[in-house]
Amino acid sequence: MYMERSEIPFPQRSLANRVMVAGSRRSLVAIRKAAYFMASRLPGFRFIRETAGAQNPCLFRYWFWQKILGCNRQAYWPVHFSSRINQPQNVLIGVDTAPGYEPGCYIQAIGPVVIGDYTQIAANVGIISANHVPTDLRRHDSAPGVTIGSYCWLGMGSIITPGVTLGDFTVVGANAVVTRSFPDGYCVVAGAPARKIRELAKDECVQFENELCYYGYVSKRRFPAFRRSRLGV
Repeated sequence: MYMERSEIPFPQRSLANRVMVAGSRRSLVAIRKAAYFMASRLPGFRFIRETAGAQNPCLFRYWFWQKILGCNRQAYWPVHFSSRINQPQNVLIGVDTAPGYEPGCYIQAIGPVVIGDYTQIAANVGIISANHVPTDLRRHDSAPGVTIGSYCWLGMGSIITPGVTLGDFTVVGANAVVTRSFPDGYCVVAGAPARKIRELAKDECVQFENELCYYGYVSKRRFPAFRRSRLGV
């Protein structure tokens, strides 16, 4: 019985076809490596090589997703294509902080969202700065915003609601819903609604710094001017 090419089981395909597929994959990998190598050495792409050792490095593929394909184009830091940043001009990030770097995040910055240096944000995290008006879902209420300190860690699936302030070294457990502030930081919070379950000793918390500091794609030297001209927070 005649079978379409697409219906032929892979093991029955000719050795030549399998070699061709493997060769195509190797070619794509080689092209990607070559593009990264060339781009990282262009003056406008210094951020690629200078953030290579960071927790949230500025990878060429992230830049391509954003600036060429248009996924979260206005965000000035690397964002995964499956995450969404609403009004990135109202987001102020610290050094080596990248909300939405991991997949499936939603950052709603109708109000100001301020996040400190070296804060890590896991996949599927939601940061919400303003709620809908219950009687008119077309509008949002006054936006109190969200403030998150430095060296924090937001676990997978956690949600930060409007008006919340988290101090430095606050760890938010997976799937926690944070509805009130923990401004003193140095603690672990978990649950829905989140509550403090552990204190962290300040003398054990390490405040490290990168050798070269970047606010997303923007160097520390250029960031003050960038903030004045581009951001609303």
